Amino acid sequence: MTARWPSWRTDLAISLVSFAGGLLLYAAGGWRMFLGDGPWSGAPDWLLLVPMTVMAGCCLLRRLAPGTAEGIGLVALAADTMLGGSLGTALIFTQVVYDACVYGRAWLWRANLIGGVAGSVLAAVAGVLLSGDWRGIVLGLVVALVVVLPTVTGISVRQYREQARIQRQRAEETARLAAWERRQAVADERARMARELHDVVANQLSAIAIHATAVLSAPDPSPQLVRRAVEQIRESSVSGLAEMRQMIGLLRDTGDGEGADPAARPGLASLPQLLAQAQATGLAVEAHTAGTDRALPVSVDFAAHRIVGESLTNAWKHGTGTAVLRVDADADRVLIEMDNPVRPGPAATGSGHGLIGMRERAALLGGTLTAAAVDGRWRLRAELPLRHDPAASR
Repeated sequence: MTARWPSWRTDLAISLVSFAGGLLLYAAGGWRMFLGDGPWSGAPDWLLLVPMTVMAGCCLLRRLAPGTAEGIGLVALAADTMLGGSLGTALIFTQVVYDACVYGRAWLWRANLIGGVAGSVLAAVAGVLLSGDWRGIVLGLVVALVVVLPTVTGISVRQYREQARIQRQRAEETARLAAWERRQAVADERARMARELHDVVANQLSAIAIHATAVLSAPDPSPQLVRRAVEQIRESSVSGLAEMRQMIGLLRDTGDGEGADPAARPGLASLPQLLAQAQATGLAVEAHTAGTDRALPVSVDFAAHRIVGESLTNAWKHGTGTAVLRVDADADRVLIEMDNPVRPGPAATGSGHGLIGMRERAALLGGTLTAAAVDGRWRLRAELPLRHDPAASR
């Protein structure tokens, strides 16, 4: 609406309508205020159209220079009063005062309010003294209607517009914050999915790499060695593809996952397969398990499977000798411990996603995970409670 009807057209329309209203009152003959005779009361009546025209012209400056418009309006009102006073000029002046309070600076509406109240009191006193009758107080009421009332109305509109502006700014800030939070959520989700892919694929790719390296490094590999390596590569590839399909299914699942096929979900029931794959890569594992055949919550079972798999991968990459794995599931929690010697020399490089992912899995379930090198051995301990209140961890 503002683009199709610029503000200057609104100001011009208000000025023309005000002038037309004044002319209508003049033509109807009911335009004098009857406040008494002024110093120039003997002048022709048509001279009252001059200050009225000037007052209507002040409406053109309502946005551009409201203070200047009110100053010119006061001069025109004084001239009109000296000519005897006209209703049209006084009514247009109320519009000028209103515009000054709405569009002018803060000091302008304060000056209008203080001056209007003081002028009303002085006019009431002067009216009583000049007329000798208490009814002369009506002069003060006229000043109040012409100055104080439009000032109060303009202040109310100004405050309303200021509050609306503040609310718009808050809404814009809220929208920007919501957009930032959405972008941050997308970035966090992408990072989480990257760690998921790392957990799913890294174990199998590591096994494929070590078997391929073993065949390539052999000076004269026998057909049996090549066949075993290819069989292990094929098994790791198929297993990795199956786990990726399982992860995609879990990501697509909009429910709680309870309705999914238990056989399609990785968990501690597949612990023997994890150990067999780790041993096939050349890692010596001494496993101690208890209670791994019990029914566990899906989230805990899945997290425990991932933590064990990542722990075995880290033990093969960064350790040497025999890795000791302990998995203990009871009625309250699942305990996972890994202890293996650290390989001497420079540490093997890695992305670090595996350890971050394990910590996040434990934290989401209300559990804990610690991992550190102590006295030449890598020790990992994860404790996953079977019952967790999400609200308690906030």
